[in-house]
Amino acid sequence: MKAWLNHLISLACVAGALGSSAYAFETEAQAAYVLDHTTGTVLLAKNAQDPLPPASMSKLMTLYMAFEAIADGHLDIDETLAVSTEAAAYGGSSMFLDTTDRVRVEDLLRGVIVLSGNDASVVLAEALSPDGTESGFARLMTERARELGMNSSNFTNASGWPAAGHRMSMEDLGILANRLITDFPTFYPLFAETEFAFDGRVPSNSRNRNPVLTMGIGADGLKTGHTQEAGYGLVGSAKQGDRRVIFVITGLDTVAERSQESRKIVDWAFRQFAERDVISAGTRVAEADVWMGESPIVGLTVAEDVSLLVPIRADDKIEAEVVYTGPIEAPINAGDQLAEMVVQLDGLPEKRLPLVAESDVLRGGFTTRLRTAALVLWQKYGPQGDDAAEGA
Repeated sequence: MKAWLNHLISLACVAGALGSSAYAFETEAQAAYVLDHTTGTVLLAKNAQDPLPPASMSKLMTLYMAFEAIADGHLDIDETLAVSTEAAAYGGSSMFLDTTDRVRVEDLLRGVIVLSGNDASVVLAEALSPDGTESGFARLMTERARELGMNSSNFTNASGWPAAGHRMSMEDLGILANRLITDFPTFYPLFAETEFAFDGRVPSNSRNRNPVLTMGIGADGLKTGHTQEAGYGLVGSAKQGDRRVIFVITGLDTVAERSQESRKIVDWAFRQFAERDVISAGTRVAEADVWMGESPIVGLTVAEDVSLLVPIRADDKIEAEVVYTGPIEAPINAGDQLAEMVVQLDGLPEKRLPLVAESDVLRGGFTTRLRTAALVLWQKYGPQGDDAAEGA
């Protein structure tokens, strides 16, 4: 009979001055999401799954799809695109395009990233839309968002212009930022540009509004947003040493509050958490019972070195639980995933790590089967014969 088996183990962290539990960050934002990009650890989630008006932060989805189209060969970085009447008519943040322009795709991308150009967003959208309309592209945006796991996002336009039903969650924006950084490393440096004076026509509006880029905190992206309905928001990322943090905030009242909250979050994320080497590949961390094997147990290990993000003030021992359904029937091959190690750190979501067989365990021969059969009979019927009689 197989059953879920749990084993508690302790994992020693590498050196560090360690103490009490993690310091919890209290953000003034209406909703927020902070992700350690390096380890995939969610550090903060406040109303993170609520669908909210994203303002210009939703332009990141337009950019993602444009980057995909370039990578797939459906759009060329040097291609020039016409500007429609609809695109030129957009208000708000702008590249000041008109219908006589034909604009290089690269300039449009920079116009969206640095200048937050609504007109540039629409030009790209119309070029990539199956029916040549912004609304058609918005439907594609929603479909692609679902495929990327962004289940709280719904798009009605390419720019984030206020509209009923145009919504994203802060978690979805975090997922999107993570994908932009991971999937398009050649394009990502565009997000760090602080100025883009397109064609000399926007000298007074050529600076990137992203305040974190000039704070000296390692920030290199991504996008601000603001409407009266949404308040002030920002999708940001910063890299210090080998670690990168992604953060998303929205619903702040002023530009100053957005800047201050961004700096506080970045400082907190880097100062209060550290990456620790926990287990080396091949190190036995537990054993699992084996059924009908040449050996009654098999060692469990990790296939790759494991590092965990832990609070700076965490205890120097991490309690973890190994969970598997056992006993595990032979034959077993080295590297087969047999169990999971569940790590729970104060203030952080649990981390589940796959554990694999340390070595092969062959199926036992006649003697093993005979011994197993005897064990089953003993467990079912108990001791028999003279011994049983004497014990009566």
